Amino acid sequence: MDKPKTPKINQAMVDAYDEYTHLTLDRRAFMDKLAKLAGSGAAAAVIAPMLAANSAQAAIVATDDPRLLTKDVIYSGSSGDMKGYRARQADVTGKLPAVIIIHENRGLNGHIRDVARRMALEGFTVLAPDFLSSAGGTPSDEDKARDLIASLDANKTIAEGVATIDYLRAEKYTNGKVGVMGFCWGGGLVNDLAVNSPELGAGVAYYGRQPKAEDVAKIKAPLLLHYAGLDTRINAGIDGYRKALEDNGKTFDIEVYEGANHAFNNDTSTARYSKEASDLAWSRTVAFFKKYLS
Repeated sequence: MDKPKTPKINQAMVDAYDEYTHLTLDRRAFMDKLAKLAGSGAAAAVIAPMLAANSAQAAIVATDDPRLLTKDVIYSGSSGDMKGYRARQADVTGKLPAVIIIHENRGLNGHIRDVARRMALEGFTVLAPDFLSSAGGTPSDEDKARDLIASLDANKTIAEGVATIDYLRAEKYTNGKVGVMGFCWGGGLVNDLAVNSPELGAGVAYYGRQPKAEDVAKIKAPLLLHYAGLDTRINAGIDGYRKALEDNGKTFDIEVYEGANHAFNNDTSTARYSKEASDLAWSRTVAFFKKYLS
């Protein structure tokens, strides 16, 4: 018996999924649109999980990796307790630079915990906060998590991020220097924290929404900004951001990964993940943090 062919995923399908997860398209409208693009509802049903993130995908660094000490923690935010996931190398006793990992609009899920473990193995004390802590924590239902993220008050979220930076600066396992990296929704928050926290040591934003041009003058931290070449929605703001950074004499690098889609770092999304772009962006990120936080 012939093996069933894997459905072909085109850019229009990826764009429709982006519209569904970040803009105004609801799930029913998304599936209707995907069915038209795929040729049938049956094909759409097969393609949809390939576009989405798969929580069952195996972690790159195991949760019980003996090289690491990991722990779910609770710390004081700006207006209440914040939940988070902390990771650091088990055989290191000295103080390390700190890195905050900010999740996508799906919340603090298994993939972001895995990213935290990967970064810890690079030689950092890592904290991945749950910005849905005030809502009881990240739910397992991704659609519900996205709805909760969309309902967050932006100013309160920024305040929680600033409080997280301050918490890690004073943490006994850190050298007092804190970097922050984030993906998608979290990438936008990285830019917001760069504007609002003069204590931030370095920021790395993956395909994140840009801040207002008039706020760029407040940025103190060096920035590394990763963008996907096919991500027209986010990329529309690159030129304006670049000009504002240049006009204000800021330290920054902008890297655009041609042929890559939004969320190219997320290896749990079959259709959008790019190993080539992800590996290159990761190596640049690690080198950037070591340069500015050590």
